Amino acid sequence: MNPKLSIITIVYNGEALIEGTILSVLCQSYANIEYIIIDGKSTDNTMKIVGKYSERIQKVISEPDKGLYDAMNKGLAIATGEYVWFMNCGDWIYDRDTVKQMFSDHNDESVIYGYCMMVDDDRKEIGLRSEITPHKLPKQLNWKDMARGMVVSHQSFVPKRNICPEYIEDNICADIDWVIRILKKSNSVSFQNYPISAFLVGGVSKARHKESLRDRYKVLQVHYGWLPNLLNHGYIIIRGIFHKYIFRRKKASY
Repeated sequence: MNPKLSIITIVYNGEALIEGTILSVLCQSYANIEYIIIDGKSTDNTMKIVGKYSERIQKVISEPDKGLYDAMNKGLAIATGEYVWFMNCGDWIYDRDTVKQMFSDHNDESVIYGYCMMVDDDRKEIGLRSEITPHKLPKQLNWKDMARGMVVSHQSFVPKRNICPEYIEDNICADIDWVIRILKKSNSVSFQNYPISAFLVGGVSKARHKESLRDRYKVLQVHYGWLPNLLNHGYIIIRGIFHKYIFRRKKASY
């Protein structure tokens, strides 16, 4: 089975990072990939770098957008693959055989997902997200697992295109909502017991932390109800405090 995979990269003024992302896609040993780049009309050298690889990129759009999720919706609208995977500027597919291995390890499930390796600005591995954060990745992921936060990394979540909704565009935690809605529609999932993406630590949610907390609360309340959501966020706060304490203890013992 060699299903077509649409890989979508969103970028705006990403000249320092875009080439690494592009190369991680173009080096894949799996052939049936449609690569799409959606640029928000960058004013730096991003499009010059994209142009170096234009013959190997199937679709490129460069125009102003209304933000990250508007751009992601544009990518979804033109994707033609059976599966879609967002690998945004600064993110990498973990290694050249990742896609080939993913599709050899699954049996037409609605969603493929795996671990995410967190890296620093020098691409040095910090560790698996599920090991260094409180978000433990379930082996049989379902929408109820998301009640206490984003347990699966967006960069390591590959759904069938026909169950993908549009992203909501007025919430910076729209990725959580998107994943939950897909999991509600999915019939089966395929867990990959290895990292399938590398995530550059940082991003919009870290830069706008308070807003992301508020927006996450709104998203989870829609899906789980106000009382369970209130109780779950109490748990999230306690879990976060405990995790920081354990992390500091580990650092102090080195």
